[in-house]
Amino acid sequence: MNRLAEQLIEVFAKVDDELFECAEKAENNQVQTLFFDNMREIRKQRPLIERSYHQQIAQSFSDFLDGKLKPAPANSTLDAEHMALVQNEDYEESLQVINMVSRVKARCAQPLFALEQRLALLNNGQKLGEDINPFGPQMIAQPFRDALAPCPFPLRIKVILYTLFDTHVMQSLDSIYAALNQRLIDAGVLPNLKYTAQRNKQPERPKTTAAEQTAEQQTETAAHSNAQRTGNANNGAAQPSGQAHFAEQTGHGGNLGNSENSGITDLNGPPPNDPLELLGNLAALLGEHRQRDVDAPLLGGTRSIASFTPREATSTYSASALLDALNRMQQQSASDLSQRLHSPQQVEGLKADLQQQLEAHSELPGQQKVSDQEADVIDLVGMLFDFILDDDNLPDSCKTTLSHLHTPYLKVALQDKALFTQHHHPARRLLNSMAQAGVLYGGEGDERGLLAKMHWVVEGVIHDFSGDLQLFESLLDEFNEFVTTLRHKVELRERRAVEAAKGRDKLLGARQHAVEVIANCLNNRQPPAIIRNFLELTWADVLVFVLLRNGERSPEWQRDCEVAEQLAWSGTVLDEAGRERLQKLRVPLLEDMRKGLELLGGYHEDGIRRLLQDMVACQYAVQAKQPQVAAKLKPNLPESQLAAMLGEDAALATLAPREATLSARAQALVKELGHIEFGTWFEFVTGEQVRMLKLSWFSPTTRNYMFVDQSGQRVAIKPLTQLASEMEQGLARIVMPERGAPLVDRALTAIYRVLQRFTGRTAETQE
Repeated sequence: MNRLAEQLIEVFAKVDDELFECAEKAENNQVQTLFFDNMREIRKQRPLIERSYHQQIAQSFSDFLDGKLKPAPANSTLDAEHMALVQNEDYEESLQVINMVSRVKARCAQPLFALEQRLALLNNGQKLGEDINPFGPQMIAQPFRDALAPCPFPLRIKVILYTLFDTHVMQSLDSIYAALNQRLIDAGVLPNLKYTAQRNKQPERPKTTAAEQTAEQQTETAAHSNAQRTGNANNGAAQPSGQAHFAEQTGHGGNLGNSENSGITDLNGPPPNDPLELLGNLAALLGEHRQRDVDAPLLGGTRSIASFTPREATSTYSASALLDALNRMQQQSASDLSQRLHSPQQVEGLKADLQQQLEAHSELPGQQKVSDQEADVIDLVGMLFDFILDDDNLPDSCKTTLSHLHTPYLKVALQDKALFTQHHHPARRLLNSMAQAGVLYGGEGDERGLLAKMHWVVEGVIHDFSGDLQLFESLLDEFNEFVTTLRHKVELRERRAVEAAKGRDKLLGARQHAVEVIANCLNNRQPPAIIRNFLELTWADVLVFVLLRNGERSPEWQRDCEVAEQLAWSGTVLDEAGRERLQKLRVPLLEDMRKGLELLGGYHEDGIRRLLQDMVACQYAVQAKQPQVAAKLKPNLPESQLAAMLGEDAALATLAPREATLSARAQALVKELGHIEFGTWFEFVTGEQVRMLKLSWFSPTTRNYMFVDQSGQRVAIKPLTQLASEMEQGLARIVMPERGAPLVDRALTAIYRVLQRFTGRTAETQE
């Protein structure tokens, strides 16, 4: 309690500096005033926030001691029709809490696990759910949100408070958890507890259809036919040693592909569909490339392993010597892996290290080299990881993490070439799954803990892989379970973003209709500023509320549109008949204006009375032909509340180009986009930044398209004509479906085409 109190004091100690800095950078005076006003409001509300927060924390500790802890109640359902905007703001706050909690869970997985086990012992053996652990990040963060709930802070201010809370409170939990565990250890509560992850469970093999089973059996039979013909005694082993298995897979007269299993097909044509043919052709192309120039770069710019070995070498390293060298490299990387994971493992450096390891332990220094068949495997795996490091689909953090699997995957490939031929190979499926998750969910900030989970998998492979492929199965199961949970969260966030967008779009459509009504009333009229501003800033909002509440055919809507027309007309010079008509209309007109302002809210009785008096004075001044008197009437009208609520969305219709002004190409794109499917990924270019966003929803009324990022969070709303215009300019484009193919498949296809080009079999191709 004392530590949390100290950190909460730090939060409020930094608020003034943060808000003052934001005020200095504010885009306009109104926003600047917002920051300064809330600086005072936070000082006023601070004692209430601190008291509420500490009371909730103390209550959760008390409930734990009394055995009364219960799961947090689910959020109440909001009326989407009337509360869509509030729901959206509420959800933004919930995301702030979720993100803070997720980061702590990922960072403090080990101490939290230990603390939960020790608390379970104190709780009569009943394990606490992670979200009701009184010391857990959820129960530390949620009370802060609850304490802020009664305060009249705008969301923009609350986000600043959440950021400071995360920095000073949530990031201090590491030391608190360490101290709590130590206190319990000193008291004899599970002093010898070890943190372990269950990785060796026996997962069931994925169910396949009879056709898939037959195809896979044929592939495996072909892959092992050479070993069966040799009658190797080791062939019956469930998991052969690295040396024996490598010899069985490669034979002695070939390379990656075995000539008896798959003949080399046309090397000038497209990549073969048959995996064994593809592998055989890759081996042939690699051999040709080495014969042309052993020092020439491969895909990614890395040289062949053959260029690292002495040219005068006549004998080759044994398979066991190669495997021993890789084992030593794997052990070295495991020793300081947490530091290594922050920078990529370069393929060139790994090949140099491998050659150094081989030479240092060689019985014939300077006289041995890697055999051609082993060089094929090393170079192919190297190009696979160079492809990963160059893959634009993957975020840099994911590329860096996956690059550290190079050594263990090279061991897998040397022992089992099925890595390249079987789509269901566990190591291949694990790599594909992590890459796919990185593409879909590896956004900035790693707010969802994906990168931490990928680190965990990579550490598991490097620390534990010694030849048993079952490890990849168990890691894959756990990773896929994590991704499933993550996907559900992203889908939920996206659904909520769509529902909020529908509410905003309904509001936006109503406002656009109201703005059109006001524009028609003012067309060819030049009323004084007080009338024009009132119609554009205030009465437009009244029309929106009436339209949403009563509909376009209601008498209320018809009358309020008539009020707008009469008020605009009253601000022009009238003839005698017009002045007499205005005199008769004035009382009902003022009464309807009063009702509209009361409906809108935000106006006190005195303010309404003064505003209506100014309107009457303006009408008299105009009819008396005294424009200078009318011009002096400038009441302090607030900005449109709905325009502020809709933010930049309010200006979309006016900023987007009209379809009639688009080029023929852009107009054709408008028609094509009218049939685009939800879920289509787009690539947007802004300056030097390129972002991948998914089309999540579009409005048939406003013709606005909503895009979300990989986390399911709304990022952009683009009118149809603007989107078509950006596509015409090359600032936006649809991402082709083949970019979603599994990583290893894409890599092997790219490697094949590059090797064809390097060996002169094809001209420069469009990659």
